[in-house]
Amino acid sequence: MQNSVRKDRVRDWWNQESCGEAYAIGADEAHRLRAQEMTRYALEPYIFDHAKFDEGKDKDVLEVGVGMGADHLQWARAHPRSLTGVDLTPRAIEISSRRFRLEGFQSDLRVADAESLPFADASFDIVYSWGVIHHSPDTARAFAEIGRVLRPRAIARIMIYQDRSITGFMLWLRYALLRGHHAMSLKQVCSEHLQGPGEKTYTSEETRAMVLGAGFADCKISVQLCHGDLLQGEAGARHTGPLLSIARALWPRRIVKRFLARYGLYLVIEGRK
Repeated sequence: MQNSVRKDRVRDWWNQESCGEAYAIGADEAHRLRAQEMTRYALEPYIFDHAKFDEGKDKDVLEVGVGMGADHLQWARAHPRSLTGVDLTPRAIEISSRRFRLEGFQSDLRVADAESLPFADASFDIVYSWGVIHHSPDTARAFAEIGRVLRPRAIARIMIYQDRSITGFMLWLRYALLRGHHAMSLKQVCSEHLQGPGEKTYTSEETRAMVLGAGFADCKISVQLCHGDLLQGEAGARHTGPLLSIARALWPRRIVKRFLARYGLYLVIEGRK
């Protein structure tokens, strides 16, 4: 019951506004979706290197957590044999469906829970999920479901949030240290203040254990600095105030990129069955 309640909170939060809607600005929906897509990849150009969309050609591809559908559209452009996308929120499925109609592509888009994917065992060659399953109350269960629906020797490419990140440390300084809550852990601070309700972060060791525990034979994990770590774009939009404005202006981005790259927020995972 507790997981169900938490999941309702997650669904309700993201159903108010899909991730990235702040960048959807324009006179009509086509322009708004194009603006969101352009801004997404301007801020996160490394998505292409990690996702390897071109490998979807003639494959059965599933995306878990389609959001506004920008990445899902990249998979469609690779001409997979079949393309399927799920999301916990009706809002995301509605937006992605309209995006696909505007672009002239098709996908089997449906509302579904990452912890209980509505697909048979060994249904897909590639499963992709970018910044999604750490929102799920049982992330390990979501990994297990991804492993279940993958075929033998198939690949999952997933991003979740790292525990010891620059973003996490900034949040800890603001919401723990400056408020006198020194005993709060990074995990607790991120859970309460990073994005939506119940946000979770993981170490590489915890992540590897989840992936291998989900039946994967191999797991590669890398760390990626993101626009949140660099205080770019709408990073920190939930956390307004003079301290954030000062930090944005003075943030030593070159130093961060050169010396602190291992403390990026994103843990990028490639798991092979």
